Amino acid sequence: MPNYRIIVDLSQRMLYLLDNDVVTRGFPVGIGKMLTVSPVGEYTIINKQPNPGGPFGAFWMGLSKPHYGIHGTNDPSSIGHMVSHGCIRMYNADVLALAALVSIGTRVTIRE
Repeated sequence: MPNYRIIVDLSQRMLYLLDNDVVTRGFPVGIGKMLTVSPVGEYTIINKQPNPGGPFGAFWMGLSKPHYGIHGTNDPSSIGHMVSHGCIRMYNADVLALAALVSIGTRVTIRE
């Protein structure tokens, strides 16, 4: 049984999926703007919602920090840039692949 956790590296603009501390997948992400930076710290995934609508793309995974999450996008050109209000933005295909692997309660570390 996999023991997944997520590390978001803001300086690399990458999200890594780890299984027992071994990186199994890496995904490019869009992160918070200068004025609305992504919150550094330790969180967990507290909810999952397919097709949340609006700018959140194909899937939303809410974090234990209120109003923050990992989600898809309706603007794929934003991936790799500092564009969001602090959320972690992924390509829709990537967020769907990630959401299929991780469950509610998965640890998420956001680091500089």
